[in-house]
Amino acid sequence: MDTAALKKELVDLVASANDMTTLENVRVEALGKKGRITDLMKTLGGMSPEERKTAGAELNVLKDEIAALIEKQASQLKAQEMDARLAAETLDVTLTTRPERKGSIHPISQAIDEMVSIFADMGFSIAEGPDLEDDFHNFTALNFPLGHPAREMHDTFYLPNDERQEGEAQKKLLRTHTSTVQIRHMLKNKPPIKIICFGRVYRSDYDMTHTPVFHQMEGLVIDKSTHMGHLKGCLMDFVRSYFEIDDLPARFRPSFFPFTEPSAEMDIGCTRKEGGLQVGKGDSWLEVLGCGMVHPNVIRNCGLDPEEYQGFAFGMGIERLAMLKYGIPDLRTFFEADTRWLSHYGFDPLDRPNRATK
Repeated sequence: MDTAALKKELVDLVASANDMTTLENVRVEALGKKGRITDLMKTLGGMSPEERKTAGAELNVLKDEIAALIEKQASQLKAQEMDARLAAETLDVTLTTRPERKGSIHPISQAIDEMVSIFADMGFSIAEGPDLEDDFHNFTALNFPLGHPAREMHDTFYLPNDERQEGEAQKKLLRTHTSTVQIRHMLKNKPPIKIICFGRVYRSDYDMTHTPVFHQMEGLVIDKSTHMGHLKGCLMDFVRSYFEIDDLPARFRPSFFPFTEPSAEMDIGCTRKEGGLQVGKGDSWLEVLGCGMVHPNVIRNCGLDPEEYQGFAFGMGIERLAMLKYGIPDLRTFFEADTRWLSHYGFDPLDRPNRATK
């Protein structure tokens, strides 16, 4: 019984097997029921006890070595097959299957990017807050008295009451303005504060110029020396940068908001010739935003001393400014998910937003 010669022959066969089918044939030839090692082990019964002991040990060692070699070769062949399969089935996900279609940036996203860019140049940072709010942050802290029309069901989306809480505190609602973010920021941060915030807001209204959900952008500055002149300068720089008109006329009219005193609405110059609307010098005015000095009660409700701190706030509808700049006539189309509309009014993803400084 020449086990050394048999081992060399089987090792060569295993090494030369370059696919799983060939390797399986080698395994059957060596270790199968009629395999060469199996046949040799069947001859052990005709040997003397001493011969059987020696030959059996040699055959068992040979069997284990060949089995280990086959298993090692199988692992290598499986890895090679997987590499070949991965190479053959590679999908380049950077290539579009519809190269004739090009994505667009929504006008709301474009307007937000432009506003953030302009106010960032003025030193403002971004603050965020939840869409789901409570009565305190949405109304009470902002100096809305009980019975104010804005608190009524026909204006505000209220959620079912939380029975674990009592009184006004249990009222949960979808925020009606992003001013709630200002309250949350003042409660968690010490002055000086200089932030902008933007996001969805919700009101029960729907027509050509109103939708149940729309977007607002607001700004807040709180310190010890800010005054109305700073507010006017900030907003005049903003509208002129946003509309890209260096000499855009602007004016401030007295108004009323519960959370500011004094309050004002800002108008920009425009012309309405032949039924159209064009922003710039003209014989007419167009209201674009509300603003004012933060009411002392709001400052006090946020844990600050109104005798020490003051500041200004402003807010605007993002859809409204987008409509004015991009020439979009109907507010409802912003939310209709019409790809034809987006392909017309959308922006190239590589377009950079306007900068306040050139």
